[in-house]
Amino acid sequence: MALMDFIKKQFIDIIQWTESGDGTLAWRFPMAEMEIQNGASLTVRESQMAVFVNEGQVADVFGPGMYKLTTQTLPVLTYLKNWDKLFESPFKSDVYFFSTRQQVDQKWGTPQPITIRDKDFGAVRLRAFGNYSFRIGDPKLFHTEISGTRDIYSVADLDGQLRGLVLQNISNAIASSGLPFLDLAANQIQFAQALAAQLVPEFEKIGIKLENITVQNVSLPEELQKILDQKIGMGMVGNDMGKFMQYQTAQAIPKFAEGAAGGGSGIAGDAMGLGAGVALGQVLAQNLAQGLSPNAAAQAAATTQQPAVAVVSAADVMTTLEKLGELKTKGILTQEEFDAKKAELLKKLV
Repeated sequence: MALMDFIKKQFIDIIQWTESGDGTLAWRFPMAEMEIQNGASLTVRESQMAVFVNEGQVADVFGPGMYKLTTQTLPVLTYLKNWDKLFESPFKSDVYFFSTRQQVDQKWGTPQPITIRDKDFGAVRLRAFGNYSFRIGDPKLFHTEISGTRDIYSVADLDGQLRGLVLQNISNAIASSGLPFLDLAANQIQFAQALAAQLVPEFEKIGIKLENITVQNVSLPEELQKILDQKIGMGMVGNDMGKFMQYQTAQAIPKFAEGAAGGGSGIAGDAMGLGAGVALGQVLAQNLAQGLSPNAAAQAAATTQQPAVAVVSAADVMTTLEKLGELKTKGILTQEEFDAKKAELLKKLV
């Protein structure tokens, strides 16, 4: 009985791998103190490839199918000239299986903003993220460059390397796309295509085939996004100071409302600030009402032909200046805007 156990332990007659679906890319068939029996069966399933390694060198690569392993039938795809003649039988070889199915929904992203040159904004720091899919395209190269003699090599083991390759090539991809930032955010498919063109040869160097990559979001850091929003707002109102005041008021009103809802804290808790916001809101409402009036054009023409002389008291001017000063302090008005309005009000006292 002990002799039979010894014989069964020493020889292998079926070599196969049933994937467990745990993200394994490479798996070494257990060969400890065992040899492959002459005429043994090698089964390579669809979405798999098998690699025979002899004395540290890749000898054969087998695609999907069933093979009888004898010294007459090996090698099938030889990498070593007459490798089957180097020893009495192929029994001492190591056998590695590789999963060639597509590994989907692999995440990539910029942990820190990356700096790029932009023709509209100069130097811009942006963030981006998306996903990609890949598969093993060259098992021999992947074995020699990445997985080596490890018993198991998984997707998780490769994740950091592939993420690094994506991040390393983002700047080149943006430069090759020729898209400014604003167009980049709106043309994510074109950005993804440029990124794929950069990554395909890099992945191929380690035996990996990039199947697909997507860009799901491109954004600026919060502080730069605020500046961009201001620039977009200014672009909408142009150089019209009245419209600019309306725009600034519209931006400030939600802050006042938010502060009021929070129990009077922040901007809304300041009576002067709230009064200034309400005053500017009234100006905005009046301007909108005039713009919607059917006789707005006639009224504007009459005003142009017969300009009214504003009667402003010194007390009104001082009160208005105090309110404008509060807006300047809170950053709603710039120093230049405050000075211009101050000069305009002071002229009415002359």
